[in-house]
Parts: sequence; structure tokens; C-alpha cells
Amino acid sequence: MSTDLINLNAPAIDIRQLVKHYGNNEVLKGIDLTVHAGEVVCVIGPSGSGKSTLLRSVNMLEEPTGGKILIEGIDITDPEAAIDRVRARIGMVFQSFNLFPHMSVLGNLTIAQRQVKKRSKAEAEKVAREMLERVGMAHKADAYPSHLSGGQQQRVAIARSLCMNPDMMLFDEPTSALDPELVGEVLQVMRTLADEGMTMMVVTHEMGFAREVGSRLIFMDGGHILEEGDPREVLANPQHQRTKDFLSRVL
Repeated sequence: MSTDLINLNAPAIDIRQLVKHYGNNEVLKGIDLTVHAGEVVCVIGPSGSGKSTLLRSVNMLEEPTGGKILIEGIDITDPEAAIDRVRARIGMVFQSFNLFPHMSVLGNLTIAQRQVKKRSKAEAEKVAREMLERVGMAHKADAYPSHLSGGQQQRVAIARSLCMNPDMMLFDEPTSALDPELVGEVLQVMRTLADEGMTMMVVTHEMGFAREVGSRLIFMDGGHILEEGDPREVLANPQHQRTKDFLSRVL
């Protein structure tokens, strides 16, 4: 696969009839979802609804049982697809920061650049320092993860993804492991990315972020998308009883 097969007129993410089983447990039951370039799609729902499985399927961390996923027009469920090349266009930020504890912040940000992007040490460090600046962490380039707060570690994890020049970012509950007073600093970085036009798919329980930053809000339950629409509208006036029940518990 060469990059000229990427169709930038195609949706960033196009999910068609996505099914995922773990043995007899059907976690995703025929999901259809399209995310366009520049959109911020927030996914909410109760624990076990399939949100994280859906997100992880977008870069094939979970292999679908059925259906298709197209990234910028390329079907990544096709066995012939050069999945690593497509995956390099997708940044992913997890609940747990997944930083290498034995490496400095700078080391964490340069290793994939050098191995995947084949950048020189000097170039990789230049990009790393620029991205640390973007997330307000330039002063911690030489620190080790154990010396950082959870919020700082998550900002470093976001910077690490940005070093790869992704076309889109996936966030899987990026603030759920943080102490409440540290949540705001991570959400502010995500808000800035959204303002800059980054395509984002965010599994979150931060309803304020979804309302203010999201272009679209999706409510999942039982492996289905039960409701979707403008975040303010869905949060203020949910249509589905399951959405109403969920929001009455979390708001």
C-alpha cells in the first residue's frame, strides 16, 4: 500500500456493520458510524456497553469478528491492508499512560519516531521538544515518568502521539485514572487540539467536555449505538429511555 491510495475526500473513519464477539459474548452488534475530518465525536455509555472495544477496533487493537472499518478510504479489515502504515496515521491515548518507566520523557517521545518514522536522533528530539511545548511539558523533557503527576504523564502521552503527525486521535477514557484536580489540565490540551481541527474520537465520562468540545455525542448501550446527535441537544433532551436513565445517574 502506498500513501497515494489514501483518499482524503473519504471520511476519516467509516465503520460499517461492525461486530465483535468474545466467545459467546457479543460486545458490538452491527455498529455503523462515520467520523469526518475535523470532527470531535464523544462516546458515552455505561460500563460494558462496548465503547472501548469500538475505539480499539478503529486501529485494530481489537480484531473485528465481522463488518468493515475504513480509515481515509482504506479498509483496514482487509488482510492485505498494510495495517502498520495506516496505524501510524492514528494517535491513541489510553487510560493508563503506557510510558516506558526506564526512559526519560524525551526518550519516550523519540523512540517511535526513530523506529517507525526513521527520523534522526536530532530531528526526533526537535519534534519531541516542539510537542512537549504544545502540551506545556517542555520543562520536563529530562524527567522520568515516576517523577511526574498523572496529569503530567497523560500530557506526555498525548505529546508522544502528536510526534507521529497523526491525522486523527483516539482517546480511551484519558482522564479516568487521574485525581480530579488533574483532569482539567488534560482536557485543556484536548480542547486545544480540537480547536486546531484535529479529528478526534473520545470515549469519556466528562460530560462538560463532551458538551463544550464535541461536534457529536454518541450514547452506546449493550453493543448498540442507541442515540447520537448534537452534544448539547442529547444531554439536555435525550430521546431514548436508556440514555435518560444513564444521564440521570451521571449528571
